[in-house]
Amino acid sequence: MSWWGKILGGSFGYMLGGPLGALLGAAIGHKFDSGLTDFTRFDNLRAGNTERIQTAFFTTSFLVMGHLAKADGRVSESEIAQVQFIMDQMQLTPDQKKAAIALFNEGKADNFDLHAVIGQFRRECGRRRNLEQMFIEIIITTAMADGELKDVEYEILLSICKQLGFSRIALEKIIQMLQAQQHYSAGNRAGQKPHYNTIDDAYRVLGIDSSATDSEVKKAYRKLMSQHHPDKLVARGLPEEMLKIATEKTQEIKAAYEQIKQERKMK
Repeated sequence: MSWWGKILGGSFGYMLGGPLGALLGAAIGHKFDSGLTDFTRFDNLRAGNTERIQTAFFTTSFLVMGHLAKADGRVSESEIAQVQFIMDQMQLTPDQKKAAIALFNEGKADNFDLHAVIGQFRRECGRRRNLEQMFIEIIITTAMADGELKDVEYEILLSICKQLGFSRIALEKIIQMLQAQQHYSAGNRAGQKPHYNTIDDAYRVLGIDSSATDSEVKKAYRKLMSQHHPDKLVARGLPEEMLKIATEKTQEIKAAYEQIKQERKMK
């Protein structure tokens, strides 16, 4: 049974507990009360279990998307469109989509406790650094949906990063990578190769500058491909529904590398 099947069965929400369990329960209409749980019944759902992490990732992602979207006082049409795009990429079932929208709305609430939600998310992930970075990339993409990253959104992202153990420098690097990825074109005409608008965009995607040696270019590429490898991320707790998002990211990273290789005439 998938993580979603266990949620609908009710038992999963009990075991998740905390703010994530409560908010997920409200989103799907279940009453989750961790105080009534007999934890010995759910030994296979202890913290660190893949299905439990998948549940936490899904729940936290849509909650924080809503919180960021409302940060400047209003939710823009582009932000709504971005969340809809992510749901379409995930190919959510009607029940999953309904829950995602409800979580998004929970995140917009004035009394939303971001610190508590991120705290539980970090505990559930249990040092899965690549998974936490994928989460950060997804929510930054949503925040930049309207073409800019507002100061209030940046401060929220910085707060999240600090709580997850990412520095300001790391956040800036991720933002630069995602801004460059916005200039990516997969190409719709037969024979057209994927490309970035400029070679500088390609370098920013890899998190390096044009002064990097060929060896440093290869090292940066291999590191990013390992961090974003879809199968590895799913094994660590990325919901299977987000596999396409991870796959597209690896394609964008590979396209940047190939563009740099061609520019440098690297083998």
